Amino acid sequence: MIVAQRLHRSSEPTVPKEKKVSRKTFVIDTNVLIHDPTAIQKFQDNDVVIPLVVLEELDSLKRHSDESGKNSREVIRYIDSLKGEKMGDLHSGVLIPEGPRVRIHLDAKPERVEGFPLPLDRSSNKFLLVAYLLKERGESVVIVSKDFVTRVKAEAMDLESEDYENLKTSYEAMYRGLRKIEVQKRDIDFFYKDGTLPAAEGSFRPNEYALLASPEKSSAVCKYSDKAKKLEPLLHIARDIWGIQPLNIEQRCAIDLLLRDDIQLVTLVGPAGTGKTLLALACGMRKVFDENSYARILISRPIVPLGKDIGYLPGTKEEKLYHWMQPIYDNLEFLCSSTSGEGNGPATLEFIMESKKIEMEAVTYIRGRSLPKMYMIIDEAQNLTPHEVKTIISRAGKGTKVILTGDATQIDNPYLDKDSNGLTYIVNRFKNHRIYGHMFLERTERSELASIAAEIL
Repeated sequence: MIVAQRLHRSSEPTVPKEKKVSRKTFVIDTNVLIHDPTAIQKFQDNDVVIPLVVLEELDSLKRHSDESGKNSREVIRYIDSLKGEKMGDLHSGVLIPEGPRVRIHLDAKPERVEGFPLPLDRSSNKFLLVAYLLKERGESVVIVSKDFVTRVKAEAMDLESEDYENLKTSYEAMYRGLRKIEVQKRDIDFFYKDGTLPAAEGSFRPNEYALLASPEKSSAVCKYSDKAKKLEPLLHIARDIWGIQPLNIEQRCAIDLLLRDDIQLVTLVGPAGTGKTLLALACGMRKVFDENSYARILISRPIVPLGKDIGYLPGTKEEKLYHWMQPIYDNLEFLCSSTSGEGNGPATLEFIMESKKIEMEAVTYIRGRSLPKMYMIIDEAQNLTPHEVKTIISRAGKGTKVILTGDATQIDNPYLDKDSNGLTYIVNRFKNHRIYGHMFLERTERSELASIAAEIL
């Protein structure tokens, strides 16, 4: 009887119901627009609300000379262009070509709202109030903020919230640049005999390294050439590089990347003490002072202080930069001592600095420059946003090589994490290009103490 009922029901014509897609209202925080000034355009077929408090924060930041000021000005100009093109009323909503409807929330801010549990004594709470009021009106509200505390507050008030995911890539799934492959001993013998080994197309990324190992304990390290579609040997190093010798396979591969002029962008990622900055500097000294392949070395680090930025330190720009660049000077002094002998290190360093072939610069001041035939080292690149890294790389002129180094697990920028920082983003975006090479360094070589600390602490 049950089977008959089922058959009877299945014979009735079914009319497909229209699936109604609910339009959501995304309330965008200031830190999202600073992180990605084009974020407004990324919420297709939904409403994007910019609260008045966000506009006020952007207005206060637009006078800054750093990347946050640049992005603030870009967002403000974009919103102003929507008004200027007479596409509609920004208060009721303007439908932009990318799909979202953008509106500015300018409602008066009362001192207290019934049901809203937070005091309106700070911008973040005023931002949350806008989302709360919109939800009370029946809108399907989603708060988008890169501030963890703001998202926690939102969830405590039963407001849906999320991080801005558009420029995120997985750090855990990051391309490593080196793989270990089990092969037959005859393949390794063939590689040593002929100097190359055929590789199936699509099995390797451009400039990816491979450690070939056989059951008989023989091994070989090689690099994949996307042009020849073969595994090729690494560059021969006749002697040490400014007193530095590679201490493991990853360092040997990193040096190979750093010395190749056809690879114009290199990223070195790994924990502290793995030799990222030291290797980049040593190879830069070889290419500039020994081989004259580049005109100068330009070394830069993002200024991410605990207090105010670089402008609040006394002295000239060079005097201010000295403190931020102290780790670079330490590495340079080590290289000069290694290549000239312990007692001659300071004199060699003085000669190097007086040659004007090494330039130190804050990331803030790179924007707007054109940098041809430079060996650029951007240290601590994990503290840069994807847009900041784009700004830096786009400064590279003809004949310039750019090296980004950093540890994506040690980030000082309050609105970045290991998945959303510029260094991780670049690895994911460039990994299939011939002019790019990457190496993930895992083994700490600074000292036995540093190695144990990195492992157990």
